[in-house]
Amino acid sequence: MLPDPELLPMLKERVFSALLGDVLDKMGFLHQFLPPSVRPLRDDMLLAGRAMPVLEITLPEDVAPGRKPFGLMLEALDDLKPHEVYIAAAGHPPYALWGELMSTRARHLGAAGAVMDGYSRDTAGVLAVGLPVFSTGAYAQDQGPRGEVADFRVPVHFGRVTVHPGDLIFGDRDGVLVIPRAAEEECIRRALEKLAGENLVRVAIENGMSTVDAFAKHGVM
Repeated sequence: MLPDPELLPMLKERVFSALLGDVLDKMGFLHQFLPPSVRPLRDDMLLAGRAMPVLEITLPEDVAPGRKPFGLMLEALDDLKPHEVYIAAAGHPPYALWGELMSTRARHLGAAGAVMDGYSRDTAGVLAVGLPVFSTGAYAQDQGPRGEVADFRVPVHFGRVTVHPGDLIFGDRDGVLVIPRAAEEECIRRALEKLAGENLVRVAIENGMSTVDAFAKHGVM
């Protein structure tokens, strides 16, 4: 397996979420996509990196004054390593989990991007920074008095997926999926093989072969 500085750019250049998802299905990993509401801020954004899971909790409205703002959010952000993805599980709360200053810090640390189980804000600023960010939409309400990071670098549940630290995260305009680290080498190998097969099928169909015959010959569709 290639080291991450070579592997991650290769994935963004050669594969796509549908291809990886199909392979994971064949391998028995049937629930690896995050919810379909998680979308890139811009359609051309591509994401490939290692999961740095973050657990966000929503606070009760009568939370005691004087608490530490944001919980461990700043510590989690500062702990990002190169090629990592800040991936926040939060249950889609009614406030933003990510913004421009967080993107600026993550970019400086060499992070691969951020994925939110909820909203992001400062959209123009985030896009200007250029870090790939995926969220359920734009909403400016601040998390400061409403939520906080309770823990990070721990397994989290995001939709139907359990995300572990170091899992491979891949995202494009068609969705974000999680490849378990123990399965990634086989998944990537099979994805590249399937890609070659799909290219043969595409050529065959373009040359007039029926889809029935193309599938019978190549076993790919």
